[in-house]
Amino acid sequence: MLNVSPSPHVHGKQSVESIMYGVIIALLPALAVSVYFFGWDALRVTLVAVASCVFFEAVIQKYMLKGERTIGDGSAIITGMLLAFNIPSSLPSWMLIIGSLVAIGIAKMSFGGLGNNPFNPALIGRVFLLISFPVDMTSWPVNRLHAVADAVTGATPLGIIKEGIKNGQPIMDIMKDIPSNLQLFVGNVGGSIGEISALAIIVGGLILILRKIITWHIPVSYLLTVFAFTGILWLINPGKYADPVFHLFAGGLMLGAFFMATDMVTSPMSYKGMIVFGIGCGLLTTLIRVWGAYPEGVSFAILIMNAVTPLINQSFKPKKFGEVKNG
Repeated sequence: MLNVSPSPHVHGKQSVESIMYGVIIALLPALAVSVYFFGWDALRVTLVAVASCVFFEAVIQKYMLKGERTIGDGSAIITGMLLAFNIPSSLPSWMLIIGSLVAIGIAKMSFGGLGNNPFNPALIGRVFLLISFPVDMTSWPVNRLHAVADAVTGATPLGIIKEGIKNGQPIMDIMKDIPSNLQLFVGNVGGSIGEISALAIIVGGLILILRKIITWHIPVSYLLTVFAFTGILWLINPGKYADPVFHLFAGGLMLGAFFMATDMVTSPMSYKGMIVFGIGCGLLTTLIRVWGAYPEGVSFAILIMNAVTPLINQSFKPKKFGEVKNG
């Protein structure tokens, strides 16, 4: 069958499959680090999430949408991996299966599948689990190399700061109970399995950029905005606010900046739009971290900006092919 579409026509070497499996490869360093620090539970939640996402997409596509099967393109695998990377390694498998159903069935397939979903499916699944099972989703297993005595669970660095400030403790006293910036960078901390090592995420992010799967615009604008905003607050009152380097390496910022905010379907198309998107994510992340009820704001920030993406695309349209400016 001959498919005809309007010009201009651009041929690229990359396919959907090559892009998706490129992202999967870029996620492997973070997965390896999570297994090293959290043991086989990190691998368990990843395999359960991936298998569940692939299964639900196949079933929905076969019996409900009845369209072309796309489970081989790798997108369901990425959704499963990113969902697993946003949860504690101790989360029960049955909860994770429910989260996978929400991510695939509601956030992705109900809109028509890959390329049609307005929100990042993995983040929708993660937020659903956080709201539905808050205790399990905020019970963080202690990093086995950072464990103290017989502790089984502990708070994340962002959670410790949020609770300490709420109790009126000076930031300097709070920071004594938090791993150093170097430990945050390497991964010797507690948290979701995909966010504990900034180094591993950066390695994966550089793979994506070097392979031209993503561009630098969203990650750089996102990270620079968080660094600048938190840096200003720190300079104004270093006794109340954590330093900007801590904010860069703590929580899911690196994972969100490189792997979720850059989702091609839910982020702007133009470079200027991407920068605006990244700045918006950075501002919202900082606002939630510093003044919000939750210690982390990456998931909410990206989802909010996903909703703004159509407006950004409308405001920053690329110049039409062959357009000549008057005068």
